[in-house]
Amino acid sequence: MTVVGAFAVLGEANRLRILEHLRGAECSVGELVDRLGMSQPAVSKHLRVLREAGFVSSRIAAQQRIYRIEPEPFAEMEHWLAQYRRLWDRHLDALERHLDNQE
Repeated sequence: MTVVGAFAVLGEANRLRILEHLRGAECSVGELVDRLGMSQPAVSKHLRVLREAGFVSSRIAAQQRIYRIEPEPFAEMEHWLAQYRRLWDRHLDALERHLDNQE
């Protein structure tokens, strides 16, 4: 998946809410339904998109699917964003020097 595709997946508010809950601990679909106040089909749809994009994975425990966050796609995004962070750091450092010279 491209970084642009990753941002498209993460650009949906309910998917971000799901990831926020999974960040703390693994959860079943039922737990996410209860916590988010969404329907089971809606949560399952968003989990499928997140799973296909590699952001989450699942395992079977008894009769439940337990979901967890996968760190690799986030690490790829962090690597991509680092280029832009360096660019902004240079610009902000130049601005700071400019403002210091104004005083």
